[in-house]
Amino acid sequence: MNDLPVSASAATPRVAFLGLGAMGQRMAARLLDAGFALTVWNRSPGPAEALAERGATVAATPADAARGATVVLSMLTDDEASGAVWIDGPDAALVGINPGAVLIESGTVSPAWVRRLAAAAVTRGASLIDAPVAGSRPQAEAGQLVFFVGGDEWAIEAARPVLAAMGPTLHSLGAIGRGAETKLLVNGLFAAQLAAMAEALAIAEAAGIDPTALSALLATLPTTSPALANAARMMAAGDARPLFTIDLVAKDLGYLGAFAVEVARGGTTFATARAAFAAAQSRGDGTRNVTGLFRASR
Repeated sequence: MNDLPVSASAATPRVAFLGLGAMGQRMAARLLDAGFALTVWNRSPGPAEALAERGATVAATPADAARGATVVLSMLTDDEASGAVWIDGPDAALVGINPGAVLIESGTVSPAWVRRLAAAAVTRGASLIDAPVAGSRPQAEAGQLVFFVGGDEWAIEAARPVLAAMGPTLHSLGAIGRGAETKLLVNGLFAAQLAAMAEALAIAEAAGIDPTALSALLATLPTTSPALANAARMMAAGDARPLFTIDLVAKDLGYLGAFAVEVARGGTTFATARAAFAAAQSRGDGTRNVTGLFRASR
């Protein structure tokens, strides 16, 4: 693993950004703040119009957005959404890309899909890197995302100034797909901790222990990471405003399960976590924040 500090480049790439959801619109705003010439595309017009007011060009299709861009970046929900934007139909991004362009998939998608998309990019004379992120909306807004990157080193270096505008740290992990694999493992580890914390607080509550007091105590211990401590506090407070939703984590755990099978590992603990998230979905809590697991555990 080669952990490289992100630094700016003298060159200023022309950037296209595809997918302006909660994360994407904040990431795109950081690119505008950094002075990049930015073209954006989104299925619904609202987020694109807000960025247009700040100087972005709005494209009618992904293909139009990609034309003339030296770096094309997407932040999309899953394999299906990524496929629809990058390769499906005459308006897909790959139709419009220039030979030599560097493509970046920053959504949390499956390693298998990343490798398929990379192969499709090669047929168009482009190179793909997978660069999913650690961090949620606050980190995206502050430009403090962490990137897990797989792909050719030259392509990573070409993308470095763009990624630098959105986060200070880039972990270069090797071949294409390594970023996606690492991101799924990171999310799986956090998901397992969230499921355990929700269950611990539910057991405490049933025993007459105040979940708020317990979450405060746990936050002082070295066994509780800052992210988990914050999640426990939100669970105890009943705060499930959507930052990182149960539906998204369940999707990630599904991809992680497939990855574990691919490398002939069972992933038993992750499967248990996936069951906890599926139970929350079955209660209708899929659009709630991951902290909504506490409600499903009660």
